[in-house]
Parts: sequence; structure tokens; C-alpha cells
Amino acid sequence: MELSYQEKLTLIKLKDLKNVKFEDLVKETGLDQVAVMRAVLWLQSKGLAKLHERQKRIVRITELGRKYAEIGLPERRALKLLVERGRVSLDDLREVLSDDELKPIIGILRREGWAAVRKEDGKVILEVTEKGKEALSKERPIDKALKLLAEKGEVEAKELEKFVPIKELKTRKIGEEDTKAEREIEITEEGIKLAEKGLELKREISVLTPELIKSGEWRNVEFKRFNIQAPVRRVYPGKKQPYRVFLDKIRRKLIEMGFIEMTAESLIETQFWNFDALFQPQNHPARDWTDTYQLKYPKYGFLPEEELVERVKASHEHGWTTGSRGWGYKWDPRMAMLLMPRAHATALSARQLGKGVQIPGKYFAIQRVFRPDVLDRTHLIEFNQVDGFVVDESLTFKHLLGILKRFAVEIAGAKKVKFLPDYYPFTEPSVQMSAYHEELGWVEFGGA
Repeated sequence: MELSYQEKLTLIKLKDLKNVKFEDLVKETGLDQVAVMRAVLWLQSKGLAKLHERQKRIVRITELGRKYAEIGLPERRALKLLVERGRVSLDDLREVLSDDELKPIIGILRREGWAAVRKEDGKVILEVTEKGKEALSKERPIDKALKLLAEKGEVEAKELEKFVPIKELKTRKIGEEDTKAEREIEITEEGIKLAEKGLELKREISVLTPELIKSGEWRNVEFKRFNIQAPVRRVYPGKKQPYRVFLDKIRRKLIEMGFIEMTAESLIETQFWNFDALFQPQNHPARDWTDTYQLKYPKYGFLPEEELVERVKASHEHGWTTGSRGWGYKWDPRMAMLLMPRAHATALSARQLGKGVQIPGKYFAIQRVFRPDVLDRTHLIEFNQVDGFVVDESLTFKHLLGILKRFAVEIAGAKKVKFLPDYYPFTEPSVQMSAYHEELGWVEFGGA
């Protein structure tokens, strides 16, 4: 069986020690902890040693605990003064106690039976009792626990619990509790047999240095062999999905430009938000199955609050209070309740406007949308769309063109942008923006 130098050294030490704590094995081998642990794990994988590990509760002494170990616990110092003088006032106790230590001291002295408390001329007076005089020379359980903590710095909880509950040490801020792994290594019968056969200890090197070559010392050393069949941790390499990275880049850019993101809970929308709230008439050809998808089941959703529905209905039928004549037909709420996969992200803008917006304000959404289409290099039936709006009383159409151009330059890195008049049933005037691509030529990039 092939063993490394560290494994051989560790096995030889284990043969003599049989069962040993990890810390002691580190001292015996003279190696660092990482090297010893690696050797032990390899020996265990080869059936030559066993590693036993358990979690134990420990208590570490605090700075306050060290201070009390040197000068005595507050009640000890108070008792000493009390025995010396027979009786003391609270002001007298301030000679040996801080204000924080003074607060609980009366309760402690009375509970221990070391002092009798009475009032004289409005002052609290403490008189030492016989029990108090005797206690000065006796060591209490908490004194023993503090002494043990001060000596070792760190003690297993079960050792201290022989004297006092750990909760008391923590409450008095003398000690703090923690868990610690305790490791013990045991050599197996196979390990003993192999070690007794005799193992030649020859230091190995894993790196051939220029100094070893120049000096010729490489001839006298043993090179560490690499086991290419050794078990190793599985690696599952991966990287971020490029399109998701692209969408996140757009999201960051828009947020940097001062936009607030609008989010949706579902991919499914009612026709009310997809069309009606955007003033697209119910007899518009874009609502036909050739231009949008429809849900078979469930077929209907819910309309928003009645007041908003009434405003949309009035706008369609006669223009409401907008100055428009509307579309001049009887609006059907049942049709507005039809469910559909969202056809455009502008439905999110309609929802946000329905909830209310900050003025001035900038809003955007990146949402999945669905449209029946012929698949080609620039068209899909399912894709992500960026939508948004800017609201302010002082904005003009030129501001809109400026924002669109900045969007094309910042997001797509477009060097050439052009605008063409366009038609959208819910905006007037409307514009189409195209960006120039060196391979594809002019590509429609957005509309507003």
C-alpha cells in the first residue's frame, strides 16, 4: 500500500498512541493541523485509522471574568468590607464596587444570608451576620467555577455544571458558551500490522525547484506520487445564462436613469388591462385570435374597482370628460374580463397608472409577452418586452424622442437612430424608433 510521508509519520505515531486527541497528534508529528487532518482522512479511506468526532459544549472566560478572578466577585469584595467594619452604608460600598456592581449587591448579600439590612435616618445600612463572617473564609461553588475558568481559559460545560448552572455564568457575564468539535483518532488492526512491518520515512517533495536541479539534490529526494484515481469533490461548472445577464443589464441601466421598476404577479392578463384601459376598442382587429392568444380555461378573470371600470366604459362609449367623442359603441364588461397571455408590457403601465404614480416620475417593466407570429430572425411568439413611461407636467414630444434616443444608445450601443411616424390605438402622437445594426440593417427597436 502506497503512503505519503505525512501518512507514514502519522501512522507511526498512532501505533504508539493507539487512541489520541487530534491536538496531541499534531504535537507528536510536528506537522501543521491541515497536513495532519489530510493524512488522517487518507488513512481512514485506506482502512488504517478511524476518525471519531463529537460536538461538545464549552465555556470561555470573558474579560469581566478575568477581572473578577483577580480582584474577586462583587459580593466577595462587599463582604470583606462588611466584615472589616461590621456595618456599612451603600455609600461605603462604593469604595469597592462600581455603580453597576452595586445595584444587585443587597439582594445577593441577603440571599446568601451574609448581611442584615435596615434603614437608619433614611439610609440603607448593612450589618454583617455570623454566617457572613464564616463565609469570608469559605469557597462557594461559583468561586470554584471562576477559579477553574481562570486557570484554563476554556472549560467543558459539564465540568462547570458540577459547580453552578452555565446560565448563571452567562447571566453574570463571567463566561460565554460555545460548541467545539472534539476529534479523536484511533488506529485500526490493519494500521497496526502495517506500522509494525516498518515504514521508511523519507521526506517527499511535490515541486521541482530550480535550486534542486542546480544542486543535483533532486537525485536524492523522493517525489510525491499523484494518484489520478483518487476520489475528489465533484465540480458542477456553470455560468450565468447570457440572455438573463442581458436583461439584468437593461434593468440596471434603467434604474441608473432614474426609472422605478413595475412588476407583475402573473403572465396572464385580462383584456381590460391589455386593451380596454389603453383605449383600444373592443371591435379592434388586434383583439382577434390571429393577433393575440386567448385562454380556454379559465376563460374569465376579475375587473378592478367599479369607479375605474366606469371611467374606462365612459371613455369608450362617449369620451367621458376627456374631450374625446370616444368610440361610439356599447362597451361590454364581459369581454373585458376575458383572460389572455399578456400581449404587451404596456398592460403593466396601465395597471400602474390605475394605482397612481408620482409626478414627476419614471416607470419601467421588463415582462414576458406572447403574440402569434411567423418565426424568423427578428420575430418570436414569446419574448421579453421593455415598457415604461415618464410623467411630468412640463414634458413635450421632443423630450420623448430624447429619452428614446438615450435608451437606444445606453442599452443597445446604437450609433444611428431614426424615428418614423407610427400608429398605436392608445397613444397620439405615436412614433417608431429604429436602430441601425451592421449585419441586420435598420431594426425596429421600440415604439411610443
